[in-house]
Amino acid sequence: MDFSNINFLAVLVGALAGWMFGSLWYSPILFSKAWQAELGMTEDDLKNANMVKIFGGSFIMMLIMGLGMAIMLRGHEDGDINWQVGAMHGLYVGVMFLATSMAINMLYERKSIKLWLINAGYQIIMLIIMGAVIGAWA
Repeated sequence: MDFSNINFLAVLVGALAGWMFGSLWYSPILFSKAWQAELGMTEDDLKNANMVKIFGGSFIMMLIMGLGMAIMLRGHEDGDINWQVGAMHGLYVGVMFLATSMAINMLYERKSIKLWLINAGYQIIMLIIMGAVIGAWA
């Protein structure tokens, strides 16, 4: 696979933007309390978590997603890539792959639709942001 046409700075910034959006999405300002309640987590559960592993691991996963987004955008048929094209690709991937895959798992796990809406909503918006950043720099 040829990575010579990938803008790795755009991938990094897109991953960072998605990661930072997650810190807002799962904060007390937005959905942290509802997310915790749906999972049955307490404040002590959060305090005892390995945050380096969680945040570091999630950032690495976002870098991989960003690389995938960049590869997908580079394969765009007409080559006319901009932030809108990137955002639309993020929307498509988020809704048609991630949210549906998460829904399948949550059905089997018998998790609530509320938890699915919180988690899938984040993934969709994060991918829109990531796609827009990477598309803008294409």
